[in-house]
Amino acid sequence: MKDEKHMEEAAAAASSDSHPSKKQKLNRIEKGLIDNLPSAKSYEVSYMHRDVVKFCITTPTNFILTASIDGHIKFWKKIDEGIEFVKHYRAHLSSIVGLRSSYDGLYAASASNDKSLKIFDVKTFDMTTMMSLGFVPGVICFIYCFPRKQHLVACSDGSKINIYEFLSGEKIATVEIHMSKVTDMRYSHHHRTVLSVDETGIIEYWSADTFKFERKTANGDEMFEFKTNTDLFTFLQHKCTPLNLSISPDGKYFAVFANDRKIRVFNFFKAKLYRVYDESLAVATKLENTQQLVPSIDFGRRLAIERDLEKVESFRSSTVAFDDSSSFVIYSTLLGIKVIHLQTNKCVRMLGVNENARFLSISLSYPTTKKQNLEVAVNNPNMNMDQKDPTIFCTAYKKNRFYLFSTREPDQTNLESDRDILNERPTREDIIAAQSDEKAKLASSTVLHTNLGDIHLKLFTSECPRTVENFTTHAQNSYYNGVIFHRVIKQFMVQTGDPQGDGTGGESIWGNDFEDEFHRNLKHDRPYTVSMANRGPNTNGSQFFITLIPTPWLDNKHTVFGRVVKGMDVVEKIGQAKTHPKTDQPYEDIKILSITVK
Repeated sequence: MKDEKHMEEAAAAASSDSHPSKKQKLNRIEKGLIDNLPSAKSYEVSYMHRDVVKFCITTPTNFILTASIDGHIKFWKKIDEGIEFVKHYRAHLSSIVGLRSSYDGLYAASASNDKSLKIFDVKTFDMTTMMSLGFVPGVICFIYCFPRKQHLVACSDGSKINIYEFLSGEKIATVEIHMSKVTDMRYSHHHRTVLSVDETGIIEYWSADTFKFERKTANGDEMFEFKTNTDLFTFLQHKCTPLNLSISPDGKYFAVFANDRKIRVFNFFKAKLYRVYDESLAVATKLENTQQLVPSIDFGRRLAIERDLEKVESFRSSTVAFDDSSSFVIYSTLLGIKVIHLQTNKCVRMLGVNENARFLSISLSYPTTKKQNLEVAVNNPNMNMDQKDPTIFCTAYKKNRFYLFSTREPDQTNLESDRDILNERPTREDIIAAQSDEKAKLASSTVLHTNLGDIHLKLFTSECPRTVENFTTHAQNSYYNGVIFHRVIKQFMVQTGDPQGDGTGGESIWGNDFEDEFHRNLKHDRPYTVSMANRGPNTNGSQFFITLIPTPWLDNKHTVFGRVVKGMDVVEKIGQAKTHPKTDQPYEDIKILSITVK
């Protein structure tokens, strides 16, 4: 087997060797395909569940299904611009472990830790079948069996795959070709073939008609004869576990995301590696050290989130998607969502780089412009091939929302609107918190008395009331008295608010972390911005910092809750303090003596 690095270089070289006479035509086709993909750098809108959203799938019938870990499933309909809500089910009493639709978008299935499987008619939004499995299901997949002329549903039970006729609930077959737990399955209607993969890295092909490996597909295409002639053992060789599969719409490729953070694209028929994209933390760190991708403080925070992500089940939710032309692979990384053109091996778009969320599952709306139609359009410039509202739907780590990337950037002119839609009723706790916020008269300004002078702050009480309440309550309780500025970085910021004085301590007035409060007209767009320090999304405590320069890369990552309106010279004095080169802590203590709340 070829080394993956050499294989990737060879594949890239081969793909760049195009026919000169077709060069312009290929470029126009490629441009047309790119133009029919979402282009906005920020997500346009997001919608809520009551708990963390784990699955988000789209169907060819223009429906979107979302599922949260608390057993709830929502149906949404794609419209000309955006989506609209259709129906809500409390489908399961326990956590949902799988959500899939049939290749034609007519049916959907959900599986849960409560040992049940539910089948839905997508177009009528009805739950048609409830099946009690007797075991905790692993992964599920719809297949179409031509001898039976009907859809079937495959559900893994450890290393076994059970096949059910879901209208009656009858188990009609068991596929036993794996030696370890099955981690994913995908069905290709082009070839009437299922791909399944297990924890040891073994990928198996089997027919949806005979439930065993067939040398010829339903279309008569020749498959490989021996696995030793393929690259299917690459996961065993590299000792990694495939987490999920994706098959291109034209059936020519399939992609695998593994726990070594590599995306491997295979030729479907020969099972040979075509592309390998290494998104490991080691590669990202090396790139960061050679060419700064994002500000170092932000990169460190992203790395911390990635390490946390690897320890939890959510890591398995990261998916790879193909566009409908099978020309692009789309997947999420610690730096946002990448769109890569397979033929040229180029990253043509990066979405969501500046967003605070770590996106996981990726799904595209249907339909997109077909490649063959674009070839016709190349010879007919008057033909309009633009797709209506191409959209990427994605989930995010620890978020009870799913996000929409389209061709439209979020509305920056209408400050009254909010792209994070509150489509759920508030909980009792939310109502109580809101009522207490209304009753509380939050201070709109404070004065920090330091041993170098006074710093006057204006506070944004209406935009981020919980953050201001936390800050002013701490101030009134003398929490910050005697606290040092423990971190000072010249031409960047000064940080304080930790009673321990080393950047590892401090807590909110509620005793635990509280959520971020971002507002679209509160940005890190000027010096002397007062913002909350954190260690990731929704981890605010007591520490805060004051910027010395505009720091736009911190937008939507740290809550801006104030500005310095007087005493800028004091802030500059603090910023010029001599500091320890390893800790950035001033050699001579600079303290908050007290804070006056007005």
